[in-house]
Amino acid sequence: MRNLTLKQLRYFEALAQQGHFGRAAEVCAISQPALSMQIKELENSLGAPLFERGPRQVRLTDFGESFAERVRDILRSVDELGDLARASVGQLAGQMRIGVIPTIGPYLLPKIISELKRAYPSLDLHVRETVTSRLIAELAEGRIDMAILALPVSEPSLEEVPLFDEEFVLIRPAADADKPVPDREMLREMRVLLLEEGHCFRDQALSFCNLQGRQPRELLEGSSLSTLVQLVSAGIGVTLIPEMAVPVETRSAAVAVSHFAGPEPRRTVGMVWRRTSPLASQLQKLASIVRQIGEG
Repeated sequence: MRNLTLKQLRYFEALAQQGHFGRAAEVCAISQPALSMQIKELENSLGAPLFERGPRQVRLTDFGESFAERVRDILRSVDELGDLARASVGQLAGQMRIGVIPTIGPYLLPKIISELKRAYPSLDLHVRETVTSRLIAELAEGRIDMAILALPVSEPSLEEVPLFDEEFVLIRPAADADKPVPDREMLREMRVLLLEEGHCFRDQALSFCNLQGRQPRELLEGSSLSTLVQLVSAGIGVTLIPEMAVPVETRSAAVAVSHFAGPEPRRTVGMVWRRTSPLASQLQKLASIVRQIGEG
């Protein structure tokens, strides 16, 4: 077997993730024929096929699945060597891959990016927005350096740093502005709009409203907070959103924003990263910046 190259392994990982030569080629910034040739050379070197090729997608063979696990470990170790070199500089510089959940990203990231660019002009920021479960998986696989999300994540391999607490507010149609704010028992009898499955904010809202046992037909779902607020503006139920989202999501909606009587529903926003990351001291500095922005 000829020596494998890191380039081939990264191409393989991209194709394994994307399941499509065209999309993987875009991710790798090469042509599709060049990617196909590199994968074929890799398979020839290994003496076994890594992918089952279909007309619209490709999928890993059994051998490909096992190979993918080893490749992820290798690439993560290589990336950590790069992190070690960056850590030796002693300041925030070079590439920083930030993950963030959708109920935080649109509202906090613009301020974070602006401040980081001002304070650390040599920092090359890459942002990935997705749900908590995917961010945790991508952290474990070394695809991102850290994530900003709601705590706790309760993952032993990750360091959790609380940043600030944030209230949830009730969004109602503007016509309901003068009505008493419902408590959690009253919410059980109302049509509540929630984010779709997979969002941790959905679970937090369900917990506060005591709605875990309700049938799906009693709840309406949306893919984003913006969708939920616009549905409320149209008179279809009520929803909860984090306080940081209020200025953005309510500026063009005919809704009323109300605070619950104590104890208010809330979440703890925090940062997480791998306990083994050589960038821990730099990430602590970044956490301090995000904390100041969140508390401000």
